[in-house]
Amino acid sequence: TLKKIIIIAGPTASGKSGVALALAESLNGVIINADSMQVYKDIPILSAAPDKQALLNAPHKLYGIYDASIHGNMVDWLNLAQKEISKARQNNKIPIVVGGTGLYIENLEKGTTPIPETPPEIRRKVADMYNDIGLSGLYLTLQQTDKKTAQRLGPNDTTRIRRALEVWYHTKKTMSYWQKIPLKRLFNSDEFIRIYIKPPREILDQRIYQRFDIMMQQGALEEVQALVNRNLNNRLPAMHALGVQELKSYLKGECALEDAVNLSKLHTRQYAKRQSTWFNNRFQADFTYLNTDEPIKNFVDDIKKAL
Repeated sequence: TLKKIIIIAGPTASGKSGVALALAESLNGVIINADSMQVYKDIPILSAAPDKQALLNAPHKLYGIYDASIHGNMVDWLNLAQKEISKARQNNKIPIVVGGTGLYIENLEKGTTPIPETPPEIRRKVADMYNDIGLSGLYLTLQQTDKKTAQRLGPNDTTRIRRALEVWYHTKKTMSYWQKIPLKRLFNSDEFIRIYIKPPREILDQRIYQRFDIMMQQGALEEVQALVNRNLNNRLPAMHALGVQELKSYLKGECALEDAVNLSKLHTRQYAKRQSTWFNNRFQADFTYLNTDEPIKNFVDDIKKAL
């Protein structure tokens, strides 16, 4: 029989990696990254990528696979994750998918839309139109090309109006056409064991603060300086890892270091809160753990029974 796929989800700093490592060591598992920032090799400190010891203790896949100049996306990740899961199963190992990027996890688990990825030139075309004719002009164009979607969205939904037009220009089919097609499922629902790590808010906040201080000691500032030196486009995902923009402001002399650090902590807290809301509403866990400080052996025993 095929090995189950374990998913470990939860907000940043919740202790997912520790649980993943314990499971991988005791179950002969392969840890597969589902965090949209840990795919970038230039920000191991700020993205809290696994350390050298963790990498020695268990195989880790899809960590640090892209340069910061690459625009990673969900579709690419999904293809890579599917390959790594199959490979792990062929080698008789248990795939352990761990991360905080809800969209990645949801698409892996429930299926993904068949809409093709929009090429950059089409995105630029719609961006130029937006600059020329404004949102109302875009909405008018959408009404002419895809009346149904225009009615559903309303005139103020910038992101979705742009997306619908991108899809139309790229595929010559409307968003409403694509949305009628069933999701493309990679795995069956019963192949997953879902674990949600959900520490109480005050414990999570405390961990976020402590962890950022440790990141600063480990060289987070040097990491950002190296990115700044490369003059990368500010729109790239790696440039929006938590802490990058804040520390960049300090390096440019726009604020004090203490302020940059405090702002990074605040933004990380806000992000963790959004992640928690997302998982609370959209992730159906088989196991929910409130405290990863209790002996990890307890989790491992629980999960083993479910395999």
